[in-house]
Amino acid sequence: MTGGALSDWLQQSLDRASDQPLYRQLRDLLLQAVMQGRLPAGGKMPSSRLLARELGIARNTVTEVYETLVAEGCLHGRGGSGTFVADLSADRIQAPAVSAQVEAEAAPALSTRGKLLRAGAGFAPNQWGAFMPGVPDVSEFPTRAWSRLLSRHWRKPAPERMTYAPPGGLPELRAAIAGHLRDARSLNCAPEQVIITTGSHQSVDLAARMLLDPGECVWLEDPCYWGLRSGLQSLDLDLRAVAVDGDGLNCASAEALPAPRMIIVTPSHQYPLGAVMSLARRQTLLERARRWGAFIVEDDYDSEFRYGTRPIACLQGLDRGGRVIYVGSFSKTLFPGLRIGYLVAPPALAAALADGSAELYREGQQLTQAVLADFIREGFLSAHIRRMRGLYGLRRQILREAIEREFGGALTASGDNAGLHLILRLPEGADDRRISAQALEAGIATRPLSRYYADAEKAPAGLLLGYACVKEAMIGPAFSRLAEILRRSI
Repeated sequence: MTGGALSDWLQQSLDRASDQPLYRQLRDLLLQAVMQGRLPAGGKMPSSRLLARELGIARNTVTEVYETLVAEGCLHGRGGSGTFVADLSADRIQAPAVSAQVEAEAAPALSTRGKLLRAGAGFAPNQWGAFMPGVPDVSEFPTRAWSRLLSRHWRKPAPERMTYAPPGGLPELRAAIAGHLRDARSLNCAPEQVIITTGSHQSVDLAARMLLDPGECVWLEDPCYWGLRSGLQSLDLDLRAVAVDGDGLNCASAEALPAPRMIIVTPSHQYPLGAVMSLARRQTLLERARRWGAFIVEDDYDSEFRYGTRPIACLQGLDRGGRVIYVGSFSKTLFPGLRIGYLVAPPALAAALADGSAELYREGQQLTQAVLADFIREGFLSAHIRRMRGLYGLRRQILREAIEREFGGALTASGDNAGLHLILRLPEGADDRRISAQALEAGIATRPLSRYYADAEKAPAGLLLGYACVKEAMIGPAFSRLAEILRRSI
């Protein structure tokens, strides 16, 4: 391409009405010309003065573009002789010719870990509205109080608060969480045992990475949250499903299974069934963990929102052998986008897990952690939980009444003594996955119960219906639309 042809091509290609700066457009066009061979290797570029005049742009713009392309190795300068197109052929790896069709059909190869993770993915694009389970009403969050605390810390932030967090997280937040858990959940813990994470997923991931080797056995509740199962599968662990009944995880049903190195449970409000682990089962679990040398990860899911009775004491409070790792987050009590959770480690493990967290995840957000620490210390968290417990209890009752009105006793609800959802039980043989998909097409989000079981084909049918993020006036009409779908399907 001669100098005149280059100028003509650039003149036609530059979009002077675009929001993209002319410098950026010119650099991209010249790079494209070099890569496509429009400008042959060794060819001399027009002088910056000449090209600027022909394009009607500032010479400084052309000079800056030339200097950038020289730095990127596309052009090179010869002292006093001008600027020339670089020969890129020597730097290219010559690959065998591949047809366009084969190249288009080739898919990126995922690792076995990546394939397992993607195959088990169950995240939903819609995270709000009727009847999305596990989602709080974020519109009720006390934004004024939070904003005031946020302004306090941002007014003149200390430099050390704007860098990476220390191992374990901000000390003030660790202390605030320890105090809250001692008062609200009867935990035995000191601030040094609290490790700040981005949520329950990261807490479990940290515990598994630091305490388990590939191939070691982990017991999971059946059913359980599939995100937990798929995340642990990607770590090459031997996952075993242990049945859950009305008293929680049933160790007696797992006598034939290998002894676990880790057991993950939701004893205060089993997810998704809502069962409470009996005291006898808790004591059995702790005794067997001690005998096996196993760790218990206690996910205290939705324990703050219990209706009719006080929150149930946690398993960690019964532990005398340092086997329980307690996991919680603020996703349900405050809002999911906050992305702050925590684990409470046994004293002998706390320092190692804090160091592991810092090395693996390189946490920050100290200013947000400082705001949350004040939010807890100044009583806003406890007040917000009390208020939302009453509101969610009302919405739960309205949904129960809607189910009764539409179906009488033909369909029953269960698992709603705590938490943010209930389970609508469906007749045997009903396809809860297909019904859930049909509901989503009608603008109603549900979760099929069978999706939570290790063997979905043998699982009972049901729908998880969240009531927390649905305004009271919308619950009845939304369930009426769902009821129409159910009548056509069962």
